[in-house]
Amino acid sequence: MATITAVQVEFLEFPALVTSPVTAKNYFLGGAGERGLVIEEKFIKFTGIAVYLEDKAIKSLTAKWKGKTQQELLQSLDFFRDIISGPFEKLIRGSKIRPLSGPEYSRKVMENCVAHMKSVGTYGDAEAAAIEKFAEAFKNVNFAPGASVFYRQSPLGILGLSFSEDGTLPEKEAAVIENKAVSEAVLETMIGEHAVSPDLKRSLASRLPVLFNEGIKI
Repeated sequence: MATITAVQVEFLEFPALVTSPVTAKNYFLGGAGERGLVIEEKFIKFTGIAVYLEDKAIKSLTAKWKGKTQQELLQSLDFFRDIISGPFEKLIRGSKIRPLSGPEYSRKVMENCVAHMKSVGTYGDAEAAAIEKFAEAFKNVNFAPGASVFYRQSPLGILGLSFSEDGTLPEKEAAVIENKAVSEAVLETMIGEHAVSPDLKRSLASRLPVLFNEGIKI
């Protein structure tokens, strides 16, 4: 059985296992990586992103993806979409490397989510209302270096949002958005076709095959 390991991104530590105070579920670290932008020809790191999965994700993904190489998985959009829409919970942690205001951070997330939903024809009035609720949750938030936002993505289409001054999971969620298209769009923009963090995709594609082949030890 494979033992899950932690991942370090800059000064951010993403532990191997976390337990949600909200759901009491255990999640293992699927992968983690940096997200940045090229500004004046220099790559600037802004956040570290980690994707945690329920342990039953391994059984769900193994049947289709066991035996595939890291490169095969990295090049497969279907692999990442099976993570995004799989019948298991995902817990996404985005921790800041540089300070950002909540509105500044959420604006870009929303732009990417709306662009994706429009491109696949899933953006309508309900999604527009959900995006407004998303914006409202970030309105009075400011992220210092090390501060985090957590997204709990339920396969039922629920997106739970919570905020922390560090990497500690809060006892309560700040907002709950019940919209499957928006919930999945958040993770799609991170690891999908136009991923904001190719580094995170590489991490998932390198770590998960080990678990497919050896099983998971928690």
